Amino acid sequence: MDYQSEFRRSVDQPEEFWREKARAIDWIRPPEEIWKASENGHGQWFPDGLINSSDVALDANIRAGRGDQKALIYDSPVTDTQQSFTYNELTDQVARFAGVLKARGVGHGDRVIIYMPMVPQAVIAMLACARLGAIHSVVFGGFAAHELAVRISDAKPKAIVTASCGIEVAKVIPYKPLVDRAIEEADHKPEFCIVFQRPQVTAELQAGRDADWDQEMATATPADPVPVAATDPLYILYTSGTTGKPKGVVRDNGGHAVALRYSMELVYGAGPGDVFWAASDVGWVVGHSYIVYAPLFMGCTTILYEGKPVKTPDAGAFWRVCQDHKVNYLFTAPTAFRAVRKEDPEADLMAKYDISALKRLFLAGERLDPSTYEWLKEHTSLPVLDHWWQTETGWAICCNPVGIEEMRTKPGSATVPAPGFNVQVVSLDGRPMPAGEQGQVAVKLPLPPGCLSTVWGDDARFRKTYLDPIPGFYSSGDGGFIDEDGYVFIMGRTDDVINVAGHRLSTGEMEEVVASHPAVAECCVVGARDEMKGQIPVGLVLLKDGATIDPDELEEELVEMVRDRIGAIACFRRAMVVDRLPKTRSGKILRRVIRQIADGEEWSVPSTIDDPAILEEIDQKFRN
Repeated sequence: MDYQSEFRRSVDQPEEFWREKARAIDWIRPPEEIWKASENGHGQWFPDGLINSSDVALDANIRAGRGDQKALIYDSPVTDTQQSFTYNELTDQVARFAGVLKARGVGHGDRVIIYMPMVPQAVIAMLACARLGAIHSVVFGGFAAHELAVRISDAKPKAIVTASCGIEVAKVIPYKPLVDRAIEEADHKPEFCIVFQRPQVTAELQAGRDADWDQEMATATPADPVPVAATDPLYILYTSGTTGKPKGVVRDNGGHAVALRYSMELVYGAGPGDVFWAASDVGWVVGHSYIVYAPLFMGCTTILYEGKPVKTPDAGAFWRVCQDHKVNYLFTAPTAFRAVRKEDPEADLMAKYDISALKRLFLAGERLDPSTYEWLKEHTSLPVLDHWWQTETGWAICCNPVGIEEMRTKPGSATVPAPGFNVQVVSLDGRPMPAGEQGQVAVKLPLPPGCLSTVWGDDARFRKTYLDPIPGFYSSGDGGFIDEDGYVFIMGRTDDVINVAGHRLSTGEMEEVVASHPAVAECCVVGARDEMKGQIPVGLVLLKDGATIDPDELEEELVEMVRDRIGAIACFRRAMVVDRLPKTRSGKILRRVIRQIADGEEWSVPSTIDDPAILEEIDQKFRN
């Protein structure tokens, strides 16, 4: 089977194509109907199938004879501990925690928020929710209390599962005070919290609401998998929205299992028994798809790493993990390797470790810059493969389809559309762009299995954000072009969401925080190019008349406010006071020109600007 014939079949005969792929997983009741169009312009995959994602990830591997194989390896340099679970052991832990939740009334369709560091209990909690047909919503542990509160208010969870602390390199961060503040702020109050106590911090439990993980597990009755409809939600994962209100991406059970199982083979070339490491966090989509679900759906061994690419303890950390656990496939963001390269430019630390088990390196989350690509190629001699996808899609829209046909790479390109994704570059009115010309990167409907089915509680927003902008297409929000060989090049966001080290964050949300400072009259936040993180936010601030605050003092306060409201993940560190903000005559801030200035690019004065001199002043500030 070659790539072109597989791709054409997926586009021309999608129902037959996905019926075949669906046979690779264990269904409780296999689907007869493969596709059902919906009124919202998208539709449902496998609508009459019954499945349980925990069963596919765990019990199915035991039935296949892999019960004694390692399923999960936990490697934590920040606590100097390692722990592994076989499929038998992980299934037992998941069934027990499902029993804990079930005994407290959690069942099919209930939401559970998981706010945890990178510990095995986070994975166990996710799979336990899936086992009951409950809907988990994992919130990244680096988010501040306000961000957690927003998600509690939107998802309305019956329960919150958390830990007493997280560890950031050498800094211990107590989680329970953040959870308590978030619950206090949120419109909705969960019925109970379960807290995993870590030795570094003992959390204070609130009588009548909070329970201890270990105590609950000690008396739990294991729960069996609950059959759910393929179209029932598996999880909600919040992604930054341009309005400042996060969007709850909803993923179903059936399409998700089929697509991710297929992607392990197609995108990564992985099979049962392989050791797969996605060096991300369970709070992000990469962690959902490729730490937890996809490797287990395939019968791989997956790595859960609580550490950094550098400083835990040094820039050899990734290579040490690859050696210790005989990793076959490593997937991370380009930012991680930029950090490694900065601290170990000649890869001297890599030479200390035996990484001969590694077969391929995969990069995603942001554009893979050519210099990082060349550095990895030179020092590892391994295939270095870029691929492009989004929280909304859950798996690669474009990739090098190594499971079918390994194609030559072009630095800067994510290679070709994955089968199922009919990727086109179009104008805003849906007109196809010629090869090599930039436009909106869009996917012709229907989207393949595994992609978002809606936005939680707001299908109108789903349609408005993704389906309405380019009728007949899913609008990715990214711009780019397709070259004459059919290779896709993604050039960046077309909205005000920026990409900080592979994490999508809303500049609009940061502006709301900055504008709330009593000395600030008006502001704008843009993403500026950064060698290490891809983009970092920079604020331009206009002071209120009569405000006398020192600019350095103001910057410190704004940085702290953004950290407190959004989290350190925002990397907001620069706020420059300006005399005026550059605007069009109709009052719109010229963000695109400000970005060009911040990036040191050539820029020109738009004819619509009301005061051209201000752009020169801003340019001078960035130069200084």
